[in-house]
Amino acid sequence: MSWDDDDAIFKVVVNLEEQYSIWPDYKELPPGWRAAGKTGKKRECLDHIDQVWTDMRPLSLRRHMEAEAARAAAAPAGSRETA
Repeated sequence: MSWDDDDAIFKVVVNLEEQYSIWPDYKELPPGWRAAGKTGKKRECLDHIDQVWTDMRPLSLRRHMEAEAARAAAAPAGSRETA
């Protein structure tokens, strides 16, 4: 099996930061990754990732940005910094 083999079977995997990838179906998943529920030929798996992975930012960054936005929204109007 080769990564370039379009007929090879892969599974879609996702890590703790909600970043997606493909992994050969016959191999054990590497630490930190879990199956995301789609198995198929390489193109099918990549198409699935295109559909479901709509925000490329890592989960930790999204959470940080949400917390900063909430903090800014909660601050009194006169205390907000301006650029």
